[in-house]
Formats: sequence, structure tokens, C-alpha cells
Amino acid sequence: MITDEQWRDLLEARATDPGRVRRAYLARRRRDRLLSDRGTLFLVAADHPARGALGVGADPLAMADRRSLLDRLLTALANPAVDGVLGTPDVIEELLLLDGLHDKVVIGSMNRGGLAGADWEIDDRFTAYDPAAIAACGLDGGKMLLRLVDSDPGTVPTLESCAAAVSALAERGLMAMVEPLPYERDAAGRLVLRKDAAALARAASVAAGLGVTSAHTWLKLPASPDEVLDATTLPALVLGGVPSARPEDDLASWGRSLRHPTVRGLVIGRALLYPPDGDVAGAVEAAAEVLRTAHTGVNA
Repeated sequence: MITDEQWRDLLEARATDPGRVRRAYLARRRRDRLLSDRGTLFLVAADHPARGALGVGADPLAMADRRSLLDRLLTALANPAVDGVLGTPDVIEELLLLDGLHDKVVIGSMNRGGLAGADWEIDDRFTAYDPAAIAACGLDGGKMLLRLVDSDPGTVPTLESCAAAVSALAERGLMAMVEPLPYERDAAGRLVLRKDAAALARAASVAAGLGVTSAHTWLKLPASPDEVLDATTLPALVLGGVPSARPEDDLASWGRSLRHPTVRGLVIGRALLYPPDGDVAGAVEAAAEVLRTAHTGVNA
């Protein structure tokens, strides 16, 4: 979708007209509410590169090609069922410069300091957007990752920082999207996501209690059984996570969680942007259809 002329213009703007970024933020047409007319929210996630997570499947550098990433994002955003995007400032600003975010929900990703594979990964510092910038740039909310590892003291400053961000976003009337994920280290010291219901429900409960108010808090959760989703009344979005080798299994998993009344939609990244068959538009439409099918009057 990105022409050679558009790409040259983007590179020229980056080098010679940095003020154009600010003008693009101010010129963006915002829609007047987060939810679609169906009462759902479908976002495409693109904040992985800023944490050094560039691999998809067998390709360790899949997300390193920025033109390819932006082209895939614009393909996804062209589907009217996609409400918006979640990303770090670099990605959001490039989409703005490509005129791709009018009338879309834009969520700024905040803490990307827990670099993938780093010794300090769990101490996930806030290194991207902050609440003041999200408000000043006219974005619709901020997203934060909260990985909980009981044996790692790096969890504590991340907890505290997330609580402060939830409070600051709520003060400005903006969505605080918290992604709580319970992890543990295996015998080799590698971080492994805990997928049992008890650990996921505990993580959701911790995230729901962050900050001085939960009025603007949303949760971003893995596809989960009902006992996890029953742990809170906060609106939830199902995350895509690491894509499996069988997209149909991912779709079925998302669909089961989407039937729960607290679940309002999807936040999917690599599984839609880098599908095994390369058909981004097809993968996005398949996810949109799962959301349409699962959505019922309970969520209206």
C-alpha cells in the first residue's frame, strides 16, 4: 500500500521537517468514542519492535523491516472492522505521516524498557509515551505491560509505575490498558508464561486494583477460561500473543473468550500482521468475522 513516492516523502520528512510530526498529531481526526457501533473494539498491536521483540515464527527479523511493517499495518487499518492501533511513538508517528490514522482509535504504548531476553526484562521501565504526552498528542489512551514474577524483584518497580500511570491517565479521562501476565522462570532461567487459570485470575485481580481509581482501566488478557474473566468487572480485550502454526486454532481460542460478557474485543499483532500464508487482509477479515460472530447482545 505504500508507494515509492510516499516512502521517499516519509524519509524526507523525517530528515528535514521534524515539526511535521507535531502537525500530524494535531491534524488527526479523532472519533468521538472508543467502542464501535456494535459495542466492540478491535485494535492492531505494533509495539513489539521497541522492546526488541522482532521475530515471528522462524524469522528472527520479521518485524525489523519498517516499510513492510507499516505496509502491513495500513492493510489492516483499511478494513473498516479495525477500530485502530496500539503502538510506540515511532510507529504511530510514521502512520500519522502516511495519513493512516484519521477516525481511528490510537493507544500509545508506554513501558518498553523490559527488553526481550535482557537480564532486567521484568523491571519494565516506562521508556515511550507518558500520560502527559498521550493527552497532549490527542491519543485515546495508554497501554502498559505488567509481567508478574514472584521471584523477581523487578516486578515491584513495574507495579508501582503502572499504578502511577493508571492514576495519571484516569485524571485526564483516558483509557489505561493494562496487560497483566504471570510468568515464572524455568530451570534454564528463561521466562515462561503461566497459562493456568489461577495464575491468570490472580494477575487480572492485581491489575484491576492499580491506581487511585479503576474508572478508566481496561485489561488486555490472553484468551482465558471463564473463571479468569469472572475475576473482574473491568472491560477486557483478548490479546493475540505468540501466533501458533495453525491460525484456525488461534481464531477458535479468541472466539471462546469473546463470548464472555466482560470481553469487548481484540488486540492482535503478529498473528494478523505476519500470517503464515502472507495474506494480511485475509487474516484481519477472519479475526473480524470471529468478533462479529461472538459478539452478542450481552455486550451491546
